[in-house]
Amino acid sequence: MPIATHVSTETEPAARGRELGRARRAELHAAFGRYDELFRAEGARPGQVAGWGARALAETRAWAPALADEMTGMAEGAGLEPWQLGALNGRTEILAALAVTGEGECSAAVVLPPSGAPRTVQTWDWHDTFREGMLLWSMDRVQTFTEFGVVGKIGVNGDGLGLHFNVLRHASDHSDIGVPVHVVARRILDEASTVTEAVELARSARLSASSVLTVVTYDGERGDAVCLELSPERVGELPVGEDGVLLHTNHFLDEKLAAGEQTTNEVSSTFDRLPGLRDRVSALDTADRTERARALHSHRETGPGICAHADHTLPAHLRWESLATLSLDVAAGRLYAHEGGPCRIEPDGWQSAPFESDE
Repeated sequence: MPIATHVSTETEPAARGRELGRARRAELHAAFGRYDELFRAEGARPGQVAGWGARALAETRAWAPALADEMTGMAEGAGLEPWQLGALNGRTEILAALAVTGEGECSAAVVLPPSGAPRTVQTWDWHDTFREGMLLWSMDRVQTFTEFGVVGKIGVNGDGLGLHFNVLRHASDHSDIGVPVHVVARRILDEASTVTEAVELARSARLSASSVLTVVTYDGERGDAVCLELSPERVGELPVGEDGVLLHTNHFLDEKLAAGEQTTNEVSSTFDRLPGLRDRVSALDTADRTERARALHSHRETGPGICAHADHTLPAHLRWESLATLSLDVAAGRLYAHEGGPCRIEPDGWQSAPFESDE
């Protein structure tokens, strides 16, 4: 099935949220139901999620009030409680509060050629039961691949800035819910046009969970990129090297932050996937997004498992699958999404929601 799409016609945040909520009421209710089930499977007690969701919304209102308005508008339009939208946007923070470990998500690669636009690709790995929760959303001058109810994730804006997203787990993660990392991603897409601006925004948020945002920019002549390893302890910066290559999976690479790494070989393939990406750099250095995505075709039985498939002998909350493959064209301001992992990539399978100005 293709990934669901939505093009916003409203530009005021609360109205934009209400518009999406009304248009996708059933999908938003289903999204909360899936996460509520996941939280309970991971040990959430009655009342905890409501409290954490309310706190995530409050932290968003303090740091990014326009996005809090969008979230409450979405709740109103869909007939949900505002805290439920807080819980959806704070899903990474809630899972960190529950001290969840597991496979992790996603492998991302950026290559900056000597001339021309950056070349990017990533897998989005999550529980296979969340397949119907994916959304490709176009608004104003931002496109984002996200989940129903979540204000942003992977995306690109009209200023030539794009963002990839991978989860991390750190010893400093805690249950005093901070600004959701998904809110940080969206605000960067909304407001930043340079790597420096993205770094400043990320450093201004009080966090309670960890993730890495790979920010990539292009000014029409040259590209730039940085991995921002977000954690409650600090934000680490990993600039692109002289070789123009920036790769990340689901463990910390910043030397200081790596001392608090909470992901292990026993639960995750991340330590195999990163060298697997390095082995594929020459194949990733192509202007053809289909060929870049196909370069990530590697299953765990025969390689580093960059393309993941669910083990249906496990319970739903322990199963992982590459649900989508994404590529950013920051020169054109477009995000391309393909349903499924790298082994399913076809040239005509890419989706890209147009900006409003294109319609």
